[in-house]
Amino acid sequence: MDEIAARVQAIRARIDAACAAVGRPVGSVELLPVSKTRPASAVRDAYAAGCRRFGENKAQEAQAKALELAGTPGLEWVMIGHLQSNKAKLVAEFASEFQSLDSLPLAAELDRRLQAAGRRLDVLIQVNSSGEDSKFGLPPAEVQGFASTLAPFDALRVRGLMTLALPSPDARQVAACFDRVRQVQRDLQDRSTPGQSYDELSMGMSGDFELAIAHGATVVRIGTAIFGPRD
Repeated sequence: MDEIAARVQAIRARIDAACAAVGRPVGSVELLPVSKTRPASAVRDAYAAGCRRFGENKAQEAQAKALELAGTPGLEWVMIGHLQSNKAKLVAEFASEFQSLDSLPLAAELDRRLQAAGRRLDVLIQVNSSGEDSKFGLPPAEVQGFASTLAPFDALRVRGLMTLALPSPDARQVAACFDRVRQVQRDLQDRSTPGQSYDELSMGMSGDFELAIAHGATVVRIGTAIFGPRD
């Protein structure tokens, strides 16, 4: 077993253990390997270990990998980084999901490009759960109103929420970020808009994914714990 495959196996075991610890079914949390800055060869190694969806931050880098690995059965690309409207055309061409939606102009541009391409795209709304000025995403109090503006965009399938927690050694502060997003999810589910669902919670990374699972994550985004430290 090569190094990446061994890490994938280890992370899956930790995900299963974290689910069991809080009474959640094994298999209820998706592992999303984050392959940003990594070569296509690393994606191939993780693919060989059973991974099929990969998270990328930059549209041009992801598009290049998508072209290089075109024809790989079941391979999907998930955009998880901030996206400028002028890159929407790229994402509309190859991505299966976009987890960082936080503006109406971007939603409109994605919808326009997807309609032209005859495609649809799963999207998650990004929530700024930590309140940090350096982070993208909507304040929790603004998510409900924003979600209601997305109904006219037929090419966008709203599936849930995404967040990056406060980078802190204090587990209580990190958990508070996850709880804020969980509450936003509950509020949205209580007033759901036809054609939208909010079952997915993408939260938790290499350093905090077990805590995220304890607080309701359905997708954890794992980069360095699978692919090793980045340069």
